[in-house]
Amino acid sequence: MTANAELKERFWNALSKERTAMLGCTGAYPRPMTAQTENDGGPIWFFTARENDLAEATARKPRDGLLMFTAKDHAMFATVGGTLQQDNDPVVIERLWNPFVAAWYKGKDDPKLRLLRFDPGNAEIWQNASSLIAGIKMLIGIDPRKSLEDDVAKVRLGKG
Repeated sequence: MTANAELKERFWNALSKERTAMLGCTGAYPRPMTAQTENDGGPIWFFTARENDLAEATARKPRDGLLMFTAKDHAMFATVGGTLQQDNDPVVIERLWNPFVAAWYKGKDDPKLRLLRFDPGNAEIWQNASSLIAGIKMLIGIDPRKSLEDDVAKVRLGKG
């Protein structure tokens, strides 16, 4: 598996486990949101309320979106561009509904409920290379920049 493919796989695994990312779009500053993934390549789903700036910005048309992710252990960072839009499909809401989402709404048909769909496009993923390890490599004559090449990838995350 190539370094890029490995970083993509690690990104999807980390996001599906940790689920918190900063999400923004044209017209709305990024804010922490809970991501739900169903498979690698997206889409990435977010439940929100009608009054949320992201819901308001996407009420009439899709927007350029930006997702920023940091793993809890800071072992990975990612910035992902894509398209953000509302997709209040009842079938998808039913499929993604869980007790954590239910705690925020009166039910799946709550008039305040909105489901946002983020279709990822290009991304840059960084796997954190410890500065301590880089320092040790320098001390023993190894160029730490060479090993960093496998720790950064510009990739296409979305399908298509």
